[in-house]
Amino acid sequence: MRNEVRFWGRGLASWTVVLSLGGALSVFPASADPSLIKVAVFDFELDDLSAGGGIAGDSAADAAQLNGAASEARRLIAQSGRYALVDPSAAEDDSVKGHRLRQCDGCEAAIARKLGADQSFLAVVTRISRTEYVVRFQIRDAQTGGIVLARQSGLRMGADYSWDRGAAALIKSSPLNNPN
Repeated sequence: MRNEVRFWGRGLASWTVVLSLGGALSVFPASADPSLIKVAVFDFELDDLSAGGGIAGDSAADAAQLNGAASEARRLIAQSGRYALVDPSAAEDDSVKGHRLRQCDGCEAAIARKLGADQSFLAVVTRISRTEYVVRFQIRDAQTGGIVLARQSGLRMGADYSWDRGAAALIKSSPLNNPN
C-alpha cells in the first residue's frame, strides 16, 4: 500500500512523494525535463557475509538503514540537476521484490528500460562484520546493459547507521554529482 502526494517545489518542478506501508519516504520527479537522464534507482540491497549473516537474516533495523541510504542516494541524484528519477516500485520482477538484483547479472538494466528509464542504479551494502561494510553501486545503460559507472567505498569502524553516509560520499565524489 502506498500513498502519493504531488506538489510543486523550487524551480516549479513537480515532485511525487511516496510513503510506503513500511514507512519509507521516497521522492521522485513527477514530470521530468527531457534533457535529463532518466534513472531508476532501485532499493539498496544487503549482502551479509558476516559470521551470523546466514543465521540472523535481514532485520527490520537493516531494512530501515537500507531505506535511509536509498532515500539519501535518490535525493542527491535528483539534486544534481542531471537526472530525473524513475519510480522503481512499479517493477513486477521477483528480483526487485525480493531484493535480489545483485544476483541477476545485470537484469536491472532491462527492468529499468521497461520502466522507461535510460539507466539503472543498483547499490549493495556488503556486511563483512558488524563494524566493517562495503557500499558499492553501479549504473548500467538500460538499452545495452553496459556498466556506465561503478563505485565502491569501504566503511571501517562504523555501524549500520553509516550506510547512508557512505552512499552519499560515493555519490558526491562521483561524476553523478560532478560531471566535469
